[in-house]
Amino acid sequence: MTTLLSLKNLTKRFGGLVAVDHVNFDVEAGAIVGLIGPNGAGKTTVFNLITGNYRPDEGDVIFDNQSIKTLPTHKIVSLGIARTFQTIRLFHKLAAIENVLAGCHCRMQSGSLAAMFRTPTQRREEHQALQTALKELEFVGLQSQADQLAENLSYGNQRLLEIARALATQPRFIILDEPAGGMNNQETAALIQTIRNIRDRGITVLLIEHDMSLVMEACEQLVVIENGAKIAEGDPQAIQSDPKVIEAYLGTDEE
Repeated sequence: MTTLLSLKNLTKRFGGLVAVDHVNFDVEAGAIVGLIGPNGAGKTTVFNLITGNYRPDEGDVIFDNQSIKTLPTHKIVSLGIARTFQTIRLFHKLAAIENVLAGCHCRMQSGSLAAMFRTPTQRREEHQALQTALKELEFVGLQSQADQLAENLSYGNQRLLEIARALATQPRFIILDEPAGGMNNQETAALIQTIRNIRDRGITVLLIEHDMSLVMEACEQLVVIENGAKIAEGDPQAIQSDPKVIEAYLGTDEE
């Protein structure tokens, strides 16, 4: 297997707080990997360092053999990294289809002049973007709600809409931050299949999730962090029985 993403001694401080402490792990191309840990462990900060929302104080983020730690967010997206957010960030007053079209924008070449004069190339791109957006809505099961305002969708469907928008950027690597948040058991089971379907499209998946049943069922590899530092890494079965992981989640008798 080829390593697609590699974190090397990744460190981030906020004042005197070390939020991410020399974290190292690799994500192989075509894998589904879970990043887990107790609340406040630094998981979302790791995601923000990968996607350019934060800059690391030390260490490096290597994507497809290229350092991306100093690149702006839009450049990282153009390289093929997409993400969803723990706190849903949709355009709530726009329709579902318009939200997904926003994800298509990074792959469009026509400028403002072409849009103003409606050139054949611009019209062709616009048609292609619409087809892509419809395809991604169908992929997550929201094709019947394409014209619904995002704010009128259920919380679980808003999560799926974020995934569709991320997929519309045509990523090679997708980062899902708490994708099952607000979903019931039936929706979560469908989400597990969606995550597998994403991987079957050749897209590598890295996710944070508190739903341990989802993590254990969907992920092939897990990385566990506590207080910003990696404490364990391995397959779900090994992680379940790791004493350090059990202590991180459940505490010790002394506590």
